[in-house]
Amino acid sequence: MRYRKKPVVIDAVQFVCTGEGIRRLQEFCGEALGQIVIPPDAKGEAEIVTLEDGEHLTVKHIASEGDWIIKGVQGEFYPCKPDIFEQTYEEVNEK
Repeated sequence: MRYRKKPVVIDAVQFVCTGEGIRRLQEFCGEALGQIVIPPDAKGEAEIVTLEDGEHLTVKHIASEGDWIIKGVQGEFYPCKPDIFEQTYEEVNEK
């Protein structure tokens, strides 16, 4: 059998290691955002707490700078690589 992904409008923020980018990520993820690491000569990384273990919120994904952070249908957050995001989602212009 074959299945089609249901169309769902999502909220997402791209992880950018600037003061403004980190503030936007903090506002977007709230308590789901863990530690942010910004090495001097490498891409920044951010921990994103997920719902993969159910209600305990102990599983963390690591987002690299440039990844998109998506808010899922249950209010969970998870990172998505830019190329996958571009293939899967298109911007919605709401008025």
